[in-house]
Amino acid sequence: MMVRMCRMWRHWTPLTAFSYQHKPWKNNSKLTLRYSSTKAAPHFRRMEYQDAVCTLNTLQTNASALEQVRRERGHPQLQLEAMRGFLQRSGLQVDELDHLNIIHVTGTKGKGSTCAFTEQILRNYGFRTGFYSSPHLVQVRERIRINGQPICKELFTKYFWQVYGRLDETKDAHGGSMPAYFRFLTILAFHVFLQEKVDVAVIEVGIGGAYDCTNIIRKPWVCGISSLGIDHTSILGDTIEKIAWQKGGIFKQGVPAFTVKQPESPLNVLQERAKEIGCPLSMCPDLDDYKVGEGQLMLGLAGQHQRSNASLALQLSHTWLERRCLPDIPSVTEFSGLSIAPGFEPNPLMLKGLAEANWPGRTQTLKHDPVTYFLDGAHTTRSTLACVRWFNEAAAQQERTAEGPVARVLLFNATGERDCAAMLKLLVPCHFDFAVFCPNITEAIATCNADQQNFNVSVENMLTRCLDNQQSWRVLTGQKKPGAELLIGDSLPLVAERRSETLVFPCILSALQWITQGRDSVLADPTKPVIPVKSSVLAKAAPLREAAAIHVLITGSLHLVGGVLKHLDPALAS
Repeated sequence: MMVRMCRMWRHWTPLTAFSYQHKPWKNNSKLTLRYSSTKAAPHFRRMEYQDAVCTLNTLQTNASALEQVRRERGHPQLQLEAMRGFLQRSGLQVDELDHLNIIHVTGTKGKGSTCAFTEQILRNYGFRTGFYSSPHLVQVRERIRINGQPICKELFTKYFWQVYGRLDETKDAHGGSMPAYFRFLTILAFHVFLQEKVDVAVIEVGIGGAYDCTNIIRKPWVCGISSLGIDHTSILGDTIEKIAWQKGGIFKQGVPAFTVKQPESPLNVLQERAKEIGCPLSMCPDLDDYKVGEGQLMLGLAGQHQRSNASLALQLSHTWLERRCLPDIPSVTEFSGLSIAPGFEPNPLMLKGLAEANWPGRTQTLKHDPVTYFLDGAHTTRSTLACVRWFNEAAAQQERTAEGPVARVLLFNATGERDCAAMLKLLVPCHFDFAVFCPNITEAIATCNADQQNFNVSVENMLTRCLDNQQSWRVLTGQKKPGAELLIGDSLPLVAERRSETLVFPCILSALQWITQGRDSVLADPTKPVIPVKSSVLAKAAPLREAAAIHVLITGSLHLVGGVLKHLDPALAS
C-alpha cells in the first residue's frame, strides 16, 4: 500500500520543476524496512484495561520519579539521558526509532491541530499512520492513535503490560526507578508504533522541545513549530525568547524544519538555533498563497487561527512525501538563512485531508437541542483570545436564527501556573449571563474513572482555585461582594457561592446539570446521579429554563473539556 501511494503522490506532486531519474520502488529498501522491539516480553497474568490504567496512574506520584524530576530540573540534559535509559530497559534502542519515519511538531498553541491536519493528509494517501499526542480528553488510549483512531483497549492493555513488565523487572538494578507518567506513555507509543508497523509517526512534543522526552528522536524526516507564546514558564523560562530556544531544540542537523509566522524576537532565536544546529528553516506562507485549482480549500477545524496550522501541516506532509517517496530529488540540508516556503498547489488528497481533519475539544461544537456546547481547551492568553474570536463568531451565527432569547454561560477552569485572571479578562466581553466554575472532577460521587484521575493536585487545591477564579470574575465584571451562602447540600463538599451571576460547583456533572436544567436529554439520562442543590440556587436558573436556547462555552483546560465530553458523548468512554 505504501509503495502504491508513493506512486500516487508522485503523479500528483506539484514539484514538476524538479528533474529526477525514476528507480523501481521495489528496489527502495527504505520503504519496506520493518522494525519492532526484539527483547522478549515478560509473561503476565491476564489483566484488564482498567488494571493497566490504574497501574499507569501510580506513575503520577511515584516517589523516586518525583525525586528524579527535582534532581533533573537544574540539569535538564539529564532528562534525555534518563529517557534513553528507560527506553533501553523497555527493550528498545534509540536507533530503532529512526525507522518510524517521524514528523516531530512543537509549539505553544496549535501543535496538536497541526498534527491532526498532517496525520489526516497522510492517511488519505493510504499510509498507515501513528499519532502520539497529549493530553487525552476522556481515555488515555486517545494519546496513541493508529490510522486516526485511539488504539483499542485490548491493544493498549497488551502493549502496556509488555512495556511495564520489562521496566518493573529491571527497576531493582536501577535504584527502584520507574519512568514518570508522560515518559512511560512516550515509550509505550514508540513500542506500539513499531509493533503495529506504521508507515509514518506524527509525534507531538509534550512540553518545550530541547529536553522533552520525545526529543530522543534522532532522525525525524521533518520538524514543525506552531505559534509560540508564554506557557510552562517554570520549566521553559519566563520570556518568549527562552521558550523559543527550548522549542528550537527539536531541530536536527540536515532535517528540514518549518515555522509559522512568529513575533520578531522569538523568530530570531529560532534562526540562531537553526544556524547552530545546521537545520534548514523555512517560514510557512499564508494559507491564501496556496494555489487551489478547481477544488476548494476548506478546514475541518473551526477558527481563524487554524489557517496557520493548516499551512504548517501542508508543508510538513508535502516535505515528508517528497523525502520519503522521491528520494532522488535534491533538498536543502543545511541552514542558509530563513527562507519562505513556496505556496504550492495542494492536490485533491491534501485538500480532502484538511477538510476532514478532526481534533476533539478544540473549537468543537456539539448541539443538543436546545443546548449548544462550544468546547475549546484554550489554556493560555493567546489561545484564549483565539477562542473568544471563534466563539463570538460561531455563537452569533446561531443566535441570529434563534426563536427567542439565548442565555450565554461560561464554564471555566484552569490548572497549573496559568494566569487565570488574564484569561478571564479576555472572556468578559463575551457577555455571559452566568459564569460557572468547577474543578476537573467528572463526578463528585466516586466512580471507577481511572482515565481521568489526577493524583498530582488535591481536591482542596482545585476547589480553592475555583473560588479564586470566581472572585477574579467578580472583580473583572465590577460586582460587589455580598455575603456567602452554601451552594450544595451537606452530601457534597461545602463550596461557597455569593449572590451574583457566578457560581462554583464541586464537579463537572453538577455544573452541567445546573446549566442545562434538564433540557439536554443526554444529561437527563436516568442512570446519571442527580446532584442536589439548594432551592435558592435553583431559583437563579430561571433564565436558563426560560431561554429559547442555551449557549455554553467550555474553556480554560483540556482536562475540563475532556470531563465534559465524557458526559456529553458517552461513546467516548466506552
